[in-house]
Amino acid sequence: MDIKKQTVQSLKDLLLKGNAHVTFWDAVKHIPADKLGEVPPNMPYSIWQLVEHIRLAQWDILDFSRNPDYKEMNWPHDYWPKETAPKNEKQWKDTLEQIKDELHEFIQLLEAPDADLFAPFPHGDGQHLFREAVLIADHTSYHTGEIVAVRRILNCWP
Repeated sequence: MDIKKQTVQSLKDLLLKGNAHVTFWDAVKHIPADKLGEVPPNMPYSIWQLVEHIRLAQWDILDFSRNPDYKEMNWPHDYWPKETAPKNEKQWKDTLEQIKDELHEFIQLLEAPDADLFAPFPHGDGQHLFREAVLIADHTSYHTGEIVAVRRILNCWP
């Protein structure tokens, strides 16, 4: 296996597997609907806000990585939902589906035959595809840990 394929496989493992932690998908599995919008004492966010934040940030990184006309989002306002709970079950499911779909779109960028993982983006400040992949993996892992913590506080961890 060549070095690019090994690197892409390592990045995919970071993006898709839990490694030392629970996966995002295990963390959001079987959460009672009435717990999605509950903000525990001494915690800043509900599960919904954490998951929606993951979606928004991942979308921004994907857009930055593929769009030469990328427009920067406003931090922190554009990255955190104001609502503590999804409007309904459909919005919750749609958000999870979008996270999954856009993660696979990002992986397609990594797997593209002409992808240069370390070539700086023309519109960035030295950022490149490898860096953005690690950023998504790190960001999702961090907030997945918060989701698990909130679930434990709310007594809804399996």
